[in-house]
Amino acid sequence: MRLRLHGTPAENRAMLATLADVLDIRTTSRPYPDRPPSTLERIDLDAESRQTREESE
Repeated sequence: MRLRLHGTPAENRAMLATLADVLDIRTTSRPYPDRPPSTLERIDLDAESRQTREESE
């Protein structure tokens, strides 16, 4: 599953840590800043539900 986080750097770090508790995060992109004057950034993730992975094993 592909996900995109869009928020402040602090919000994205916190959400990434929270998602890592429930998802297996395969890849994480570098932060891509929005155009000024925005202070937001985007991070793309490739992740899999831990439950889905366990069911397939």
